[in-house]
Amino acid sequence: MRERVIGAAQMGPIQKSDSREAVVSRMLALLDRAAAQGCDLVVYPELALTTFFPRWYMEDQAEIDGWFEREMPNAATRPLFDRAREHGIAISFGYAELTPEGHHFNTSILTDRQGNIVGKYRKVHLPGHVEYDAARDFQHLEKRYFEPGDLGFETFDNEGTLMGMCICNDRRWPETWRVMGLQGVELVMLGYNTPSVNSQNRGEGLSKRLYHSELSVTAGAYQNATWAVAVAKAGVEDGFPLMGGTIIVDPDGFVVARTTGEGDELIAAHCDMERCQFGKTTIFDFARHRRVEHYGRITSQTGVER
Repeated sequence: MRERVIGAAQMGPIQKSDSREAVVSRMLALLDRAAAQGCDLVVYPELALTTFFPRWYMEDQAEIDGWFEREMPNAATRPLFDRAREHGIAISFGYAELTPEGHHFNTSILTDRQGNIVGKYRKVHLPGHVEYDAARDFQHLEKRYFEPGDLGFETFDNEGTLMGMCICNDRRWPETWRVMGLQGVELVMLGYNTPSVNSQNRGEGLSKRLYHSELSVTAGAYQNATWAVAVAKAGVEDGFPLMGGTIIVDPDGFVVARTTGEGDELIAAHCDMERCQFGKTTIFDFARHRRVEHYGRITSQTGVER
């Protein structure tokens, strides 16, 4: 049996005025809770170090760059890496990355239990828009501040478990899951900052938004016979509500743990990676059942064509 004890570290809101150091202090508290529950891996949300700044329209590049991290770990996050190493816990979390070449990405990283970065992912499916949109209830400017990820959907053998990452909107695209599934992924980790309200359809409602989020993750896990951990940043952030709904999902698509609120909250589950094998060798045995000669449209076109 290859069992991992996985913690999902949901975070409550982070305000514009909150320092990186204050946020890391909260992350450390969640990490300590995870250690007390025997976790060997903890997953934090998307943009775990800052408020969800793409809701704000900015033109000053220096102001924009202030939300980005130029190296990882850095002075503010080093205590998190050190504490994780002391506990023997691998971690994954999201942040805004500014590369030495000047590129801006919405990024997640993965460490081993010694605190070494062993995987990096940059968000591919950027939602939202580029310019200020007066028709929206609030702005969603990821396409303005980030470039589409350039690393693809890679998997990483982290101490005997094949792990992959995606971020927020990526979870809604089946291609995300299938590309990792075709590499034999056993655990998909994703963080999100999802508004409780649809800026273009206020009548959609929180219950539908939570349902669609959970549907995306449970379907992706089932259809690729993988564990999945989806972790929210939640609560009222800068006056704008983010939904919770953090879950841990098994390879049959069932939720085995979920958060109950919208604040800092740690849930954990014992996850046997061998449970992935039944699905991977029966109904989702890709080598036996996939018919790639009929899938050309998936990569030959983007928009709808008749």
